[in-house]
Amino acid sequence: MRGCVRRAWLLAGLLLAASAPALAQPSFQEIKAAHRVSDLTLLDRRGEPLQTLRLDPQRRALDWLPLSQLSPALLQAILLGEDRRFYEHSGVDWSAVASSAWANLWNQRTRGASTVTMQLAGLIDAGLARPAGGRSAGQKLGQVWLAAQLERRWSKAQILEAYLNSVPFRGELVGIHALSQVLFGKHPSGLTAVEGALAAALLRAPNAGVAAWSQRACGLLKLQGLGCEAVAGQAEAALLRPAGMPLGEQLAPHFARQVLRAEGPAHQRSSLDAGLQRQAARLLKNQLAELGGRNVEDGAVVVLDNASGQVRAWVGSSGAFSAAAQVDGVLARRQPGSTLKPFIYQLALERRLITAASLLEDSPAQINTPAGLYIPQNYDRQFKGFVSARSALGSSLNVPAVRLMAMLGSDAVFERLNQLGLQLSETAGFYGLSLALGSADVTLLNLANAYRSLANGGVLGPVQLQAQAPTAQSGRRRVADAGASFIVADMLADNNARAIGFGLDSPLALASYAAVKTGTSKDMRDNWCLGFSDRYTVGVWVGNASGAPMHGVSGISGAAPVWAGLMRYLHQGRPSRAPAAPASVLPLTVQFDGVPEPARREWFVRGTEQVRWGAGSQLHASAEVQGIRSPVDGSVFALDPDMPPQAQKIRFEGQSGQWELDGRILGRGRQLNWAPWPGRHQLRLLDSRGRELQRLSFEVRGAQLKPGVPPQPARAAPRPSPAGLR
Repeated sequence: MRGCVRRAWLLAGLLLAASAPALAQPSFQEIKAAHRVSDLTLLDRRGEPLQTLRLDPQRRALDWLPLSQLSPALLQAILLGEDRRFYEHSGVDWSAVASSAWANLWNQRTRGASTVTMQLAGLIDAGLARPAGGRSAGQKLGQVWLAAQLERRWSKAQILEAYLNSVPFRGELVGIHALSQVLFGKHPSGLTAVEGALAAALLRAPNAGVAAWSQRACGLLKLQGLGCEAVAGQAEAALLRPAGMPLGEQLAPHFARQVLRAEGPAHQRSSLDAGLQRQAARLLKNQLAELGGRNVEDGAVVVLDNASGQVRAWVGSSGAFSAAAQVDGVLARRQPGSTLKPFIYQLALERRLITAASLLEDSPAQINTPAGLYIPQNYDRQFKGFVSARSALGSSLNVPAVRLMAMLGSDAVFERLNQLGLQLSETAGFYGLSLALGSADVTLLNLANAYRSLANGGVLGPVQLQAQAPTAQSGRRRVADAGASFIVADMLADNNARAIGFGLDSPLALASYAAVKTGTSKDMRDNWCLGFSDRYTVGVWVGNASGAPMHGVSGISGAAPVWAGLMRYLHQGRPSRAPAAPASVLPLTVQFDGVPEPARREWFVRGTEQVRWGAGSQLHASAEVQGIRSPVDGSVFALDPDMPPQAQKIRFEGQSGQWELDGRILGRGRQLNWAPWPGRHQLRLLDSRGRELQRLSFEVRGAQLKPGVPPQPARAAPRPSPAGLR
């Protein structure tokens, strides 16, 4: 009987070979290379796994595993259940074929005659895949022929390895790697005899219930002389196990979504540092635990390498603390509060409107703007009088920052912030002077990179997410003056300058060089801490993804401890060093009269030493107006046709200099009256050397004027403007 069956199969095979084109005969290496995983693995820059991200929702297939990484108990159970004479036949088990044919003749159920090699042939060639109604005679013959070819060209180990990595098990699970991790929560090398039997039992009945599955697994265990006591319990536990992520640490889910690509390899290297990523996540979670009861549950951290722009850490959320853990806090747009102030001081220093020693007035102010009266307040609702620019920035005083922005003009500040990559979504007129206090929405990543430009002397470069070697980057460009950037960084690193607002013993005071700024948005919704050392820039945000306000949490108490902890971690064993001063700045010893600031060495941009000196070469910092005080950039003046022109003159006030309107010189001095003319105008103030101190634009609206009407002042069109906090 068996001889007849075998001769029939051989004759059919010869007919198939003679009448049909040769079936595909891929090599083992080709099959292995074509293996596609559903879950990509993110590696850190040294190759350490950080995160797994699933990209294929239809199937679950993990990395290809060699036989050496599979449990011997599993291999034994697979061969007992599927192909007991695997190492004896040449692709077709003729004894099993004969038994199957004889049983079919008498309508008896058998285990079938398909060998592991034949099953692999059906997996390799889509045309030989088993349809729901079973294979046709032609497909069976093709399966036999391809199995024979595989046996000739592949080793038995290669056949078994390819089979176990390609065979579907239950539902979406393809391959033993996915089955083992999803159902048993372990690597296939650690499968026990019971787990191996359960895995093998699924090949014949992948969707069987617990009872049928356990019964078949028990039969395989008995063939090995083992008991079945634990089978049913483990089968039930496996089906109840949640089908979560694969094994291993899951440290960077948000970053993985940004960098992993389906067309790339299964393991993709990134710029992250695994140790730093763990530390950042740990510090953030510990800080949020400390803030328990203050209505704060979310946070985010990003760390950039100053030289290369590579992201070393990216913690997008607080994980279990958050009700919105999928929201990436590194990329979410939120109000940054006072963290924008350094860039206003940078621009004012660059335009030579102030020096770090200039006295700025911190007092109640009602600033007339095109939007109406703007009345900024300090964080503590108190005012300090005249303070140096260094102290005003270090202690994050609001009023001096707003006054500086009024001098610069909202358009200039808006343009500079966008040059720094903050990508502000509205217009300069929309934000008004409140932009000085962080009323615009920015991302933590963009803000951290802007601070990185301060660390690099005013040069902005792109952020790098991949593990590229730190080389000279394309896309680097100078955004700000090197001298102004150095002085701002020095101000932010000065713990004494923070004393008015934060005291001398705050979390911002570190043992080695670090420049840092905190910020808190309106209604305590967000707080931030941004700063840099000589090698790294660290940005931290703490708040609520929902936008709900926190209870009494500021940048110094919320985000700053995380920032400080990361800086200490980054520089353990290697203290940070202050940068070398560029040639465009020089130090001078200064002394202040009439204000409570001690004598100190101060940095100046060369050419800004035109201040009054007293006996002994001591600097007396002046509180006189710098730049243009009036009008404010963007002002709109409405002329009244019933008023005489001489009664509606617009007064230009500011620092003593030469006034130029629309390219024509009007005169010199601290103030000048100008008879208005309808239209848009550009006003410039120049110093004695013809250098521009400030420029701004304003508009005059009105028609033909009539003489002989009692005088009234020109008026500005009102419009409300938002406010911000430190």
